[in-house]
Formats: sequence, C-alpha cells, structure tokens
Amino acid sequence: MSERSIYTLFASVCDKNPEKVAYRYKAENAWHDITWQANKTICQDISKGLMALGVNKDDKVNILSNTRPEWLQIDMATVSIGAVVVGIYASNLPEDCAYIINHSDAVILFAENQDQLDKIMQVQKELPKLKYIVLLEGNPPADANEVLRWEDFLAKGKKISDDEFVARTQEVEPGDLASIVYTSGTTGVPKGAMLTHDNLLFTSWSASESLAVQPHFETLLFLPLAHVFARIIVYLCLREGLTINFAESIEKVGENLKETRPHFFASVPRIFEKVYDKITSGAQDAGGLKLKIFNWSLATGMEASKLLQKKQSVDGLLAVKNAIANKLVFSKIQAALGGRVQWTISGAAPLNITIAEFFHACGVTILEGIGMTENTSFTNVNRYDNNKFGTVGQPGPGVEQRIAEDGEVLYRGRNVMKGYYKNPEATAAAIDSEGWLYTGDIGEIDSEGFLKITDRKKDLIITAGGKNIAPQRVEKTMRTSRYVSQVLVFGDKKKFLTAVFTLDKDQVAAWAVKHGIDYNSWQELCQSPQVRDLMQSEVQEKNKELASFETIKKIYIAPADFSIEGGELTASLKVKRKVVTEKYRDELEALYTE
Repeated sequence: MSERSIYTLFASVCDKNPEKVAYRYKAENAWHDITWQANKTICQDISKGLMALGVNKDDKVNILSNTRPEWLQIDMATVSIGAVVVGIYASNLPEDCAYIINHSDAVILFAENQDQLDKIMQVQKELPKLKYIVLLEGNPPADANEVLRWEDFLAKGKKISDDEFVARTQEVEPGDLASIVYTSGTTGVPKGAMLTHDNLLFTSWSASESLAVQPHFETLLFLPLAHVFARIIVYLCLREGLTINFAESIEKVGENLKETRPHFFASVPRIFEKVYDKITSGAQDAGGLKLKIFNWSLATGMEASKLLQKKQSVDGLLAVKNAIANKLVFSKIQAALGGRVQWTISGAAPLNITIAEFFHACGVTILEGIGMTENTSFTNVNRYDNNKFGTVGQPGPGVEQRIAEDGEVLYRGRNVMKGYYKNPEATAAAIDSEGWLYTGDIGEIDSEGFLKITDRKKDLIITAGGKNIAPQRVEKTMRTSRYVSQVLVFGDKKKFLTAVFTLDKDQVAAWAVKHGIDYNSWQELCQSPQVRDLMQSEVQEKNKELASFETIKKIYIAPADFSIEGGELTASLKVKRKVVTEKYRDELEALYTE
C-alpha cells in the first residue's frame, strides 16, 4: 500500500484503465456506461463546484440519496479536496436528518429528488449551519434561493482552475478525516464514527486480499451507501478497478441480477432469507413430481456440499447425480442470480447456517463476514477456498482479533476508527489505551482463527432458571419458516421464552385462500384462530432445532410487519430490540399470565 490519500488511489486507477467501465446504471430502460476516465472528469467537476461554494478542508458534506452513481461521485469529489462525507439514509425521517446535519456541522447537502428535498425543507429552520442544498434531480421551488440545480452547481465550478484543484488534493494526509458514518441507532441516539483516508485505504486492501476477485469481475450494488458495508465494497472495487452495476431499486434487484450477470455481490442476510423462502415454498406449492425432484436434487447437493466443505472431491456416482441435479434444479437458481456468480458476501447481521448450507448445495457460495461501522465494516470474512459455515471467517491481513475474559470480541488495526465525532466519552469506552476496539459481540475463535459469533453482549437473555440464551440464534431459526417475516425473542428473567412474530403477507394470504379462510383485513387474519394454530405449528417444528431451554413456548402475532417508518427497523434493516420490546411489552407480559 503506497497511497497517500483516497484521491491518489482513484487517480491511479482511472489513469491505468481509462476506457474500462467503472459504473453502469439503468435509465429509460437501457443500461449506460461510465468509463473510469469519464468518471474522473465528473468527479473533478464536482470537486470544483464544492470549492466554488467555499467548501474547505475538513468541512462536512451530507448526501441524502438512494444508491446511485452520483452518490459515489460526490463521495470521491468531496474526499479528494480534503472535505468529509456524511451520508444520510434516504429512508430517514426529517427529524433524523436534522440531527445528523446539525451534529456533523454540515455546510452543504446533496438531496436526491423533490421527496428528499421536502424532508429538509420541513426542518430547514433548525439547520443554521447548512449553507447550500444541491438537488440531483428536477428543479427546486422558485422561492428556494439556497437550493441549486445539479447543472447550476456544476457550472459554478468552472471558475476553479485545474491547478487550484490539484493543490487541494495534495494537501490531504492519510490521517485526515474522510467520512463520518452514523451508526444505525439500534440502542439509542446515533453516534458518528470518524473514518480516515487510511482507514478506508487499509480496509479496502485487507478485504481485497481476502477475496478472490479477478480483473474482469463485475458486481451489482444495491445496499444503501450511507451504510459503511456498501462503501467498503465500493472501495474494494475501486482498488481492483472493477465495474459496479447500480441496481434500480431493492424491488428490481432480481431483474437487475439477470440483466447485469455479476460475478459477485454483497448483501444482508434478509435478502438471502427471502430468496430461500421463495425457492423452498415454490417447490412445496408445486408438489407432486416437481417436489420429489427438488428434494432429491437438494439431498444430492447437500451430500456433495459436505465433501467440498471437507476439501474432498466429488466424483464417481455422486458427481453424476450432482450434475443431473444441477441441470434439473440448481442451474435455474444460479440463472436467477445472473448465471455468473462465483460467490456472494453476507454481512451486517448473522446468517443462518441453514441458508448457507442450502445455497452451497445449490452451487452458490455465500461467504459470511463481519464488520462494524467502528472498524470500517471489515475484520473477518470466509475465503472462497477456506469457508466454514456458522463462522464469520478468519481476520483480514493486518487485523488483530482476540477474545476478552468475558467473551467479548476485540479488534486492533488500521481499520479501527479515529473515534466518535464530538463524543470523547463514548470513544474512550469503545477503544482502550492499547488500541483494542470493544465490539459488544460475544464470540469464540477456533484453532485456525475462524471466529464464531454467539450473540451480542447486551442482548443475552438470562432466564429465571439461570440459562444464558442468545436470542439471535433462536430468531434466525424461526425466520426460516416460509410464513415468518420478523421475530423478536423475549424472556430475560422469565421462566421461558416468548416472542413477537410478524408474518410474510404473501405467504400467509395465499395459505388463507388455499384453506378457504375469509377475512376483512390483514389484522383480522393475523389474529384469526386458524393463523394462530398455523404459527404455533411452525414454532413447534422449528423448536426441534433448538435446545429445550431455547425453545419458544408462546407467541404474539403483531398486526403489521416491522418497518423503518414504524420505528422498529434501522435503515440497514436491523431490528431495534428495545423499541419492539417496549411497543409490545404488555402483550408479551400477558403471555406469562395466561
């Protein structure tokens, strides 16, 4: 690693691959290419626009937008001149946006469209430090003098010379701040993790050394760029000069996978769970010969998978059977992912081992890894040729890991953040004097350095009988039911476990039609005796995979799914355990008195 700043790496990659496609996006039903050379020019124009508006070194720049090429171009343009990027989830409410804008001391904000601009206009009086807003799409209201059209913003940069731009890029040092990434806030007010140029450069190097990427590889990006998990995938692609295809939306991911045919992609477990549910429920609904073929193929794939996990070859009769299974079933699953996927990455939350084993049997390898905002979203990942299901893999080069006396996972390395912005107390609590970052995860490290996460330190449930239970393990198991959307386990200091369930609307509604159940509303169906019996049956079946003290005895079915808008999910789709527990505390407590 010889890069002095992110711009140094960026300029080098652009100059080496001028005609190679950097980004590909879809507009008006057609895919459009942006070469590395064209991308460099666009980013420089944005940098000049920022300079023309008076953005200085260390000034904060907000981006309020969904994942799209301009997000990355603004990011690169900002860090190139020593300013600091602060992303805001497009799903954030106006008051959440206001908190981040004010706390980060932002002077300029890029809003994706009128919907995002409207949110900012609602709280504009609360934003005294914000000087400019740039609208990426459309025209601002006539009376909004401080809001610039994208084209007008770029035009302002024309008065900045190339020499002035280059001089700014040369002022940036490795230890300078590049980004503040605000945590999702599952446990309270978001904290801003300060990430330096060196944090991002080192972590992208360590991740690229751990993953078997090839120069011709392409990826499909659909994760929110306000989340550092997506950003580190982007910086890995930058380092390797790989092409990034931008998904149109989460809803269009399935369609875009077939169109772009990526070699790899990164996702959160929830996406893999939904694909698994769709495949397995589809086979069950088909029934008859199709179900028999599916089950036979899956059993064959599982047998081959177990050999491959042991690094043994699949040959003889099993190789023939697996080839048939691939032709009959697995090839269709692979084609749904584009047909070229070499491996996928799962991160941001625990992956159920059942999901990993299922996809591997189908010829799709999921490499589970782990990271957190505070360590630039990467510490460990399984390797393509050294993968242990149920673990998050070995640490990347240059990353140290160890387990504290109480079981907490600790890390040290150049991926660890500089600290929390304007919060020295929280920084001191997270990073000790020797540089070890305390993650809050409980885990175990085996003899080969593979890390297994057993739970979150603060989430552990201790029953009245003294049993320590990891709720995430129980929740992952329950979510493999085709009828389940989300689960939150409850039971600290109680005799047994209970849980709040939300249901998969499509699956349960189809089940109701099949069984001739009439209902006037979704809420009515959720509370019907038939659905309660269905879910009790599903829970009893899933309980067989758990130890007796981990089993769920009673459940409450919520009338609506957890959502970002409802406050139960973070923008990265993590369940806010405290919020859900408080929201349904009365219903859960009632389960113990029935």
